Amino acid sequence: MLRRTVLGVLAVMTVLTPSRSFPAARTPSPPGAEAFIIWPPDGAVITGGKLWVRMGLRNMGVCPKGINIPNVGHHHLLIDTELPPFDQEIPSDRQHLHFGAGETDARIELPPGKHTLQLLMGDYNHVPHDPPIYSKKITITVK
Repeated sequence: MLRRTVLGVLAVMTVLTPSRSFPAARTPSPPGAEAFIIWPPDGAVITGGKLWVRMGLRNMGVCPKGINIPNVGHHHLLIDTELPPFDQEIPSDRQHLHFGAGETDARIELPPGKHTLQLLMGDYNHVPHDPPIYSKKITITVK
């Protein structure tokens, strides 16, 4: 009886332990996959702060989060930050925008000043692929 109780407690602890404490399993990326920012171009000067970001992808499909099929993922836009660890879920905050519905463009608003933008593809669990698929980092200025 005691053994079943201990095993039951261990099973519950295993289920309830947050997955973030361990590296996430990574989804393979397709060969030759590339993410890129279509618009705005590197060096663009934007007046007013509201802009559309158009996201591009080659040799890979876009799908909503939660869809676990090979060679697909969804965009994450990194604003004024570095790439996150590739073995963990991509953060979700003002600097890491998730497009988990499969969006390929988005309207964002930025304060005046210089800003960097970069795309990072995430799998069905928001974890970067292996190897990771990310765009070149661009710099824009908002006036």
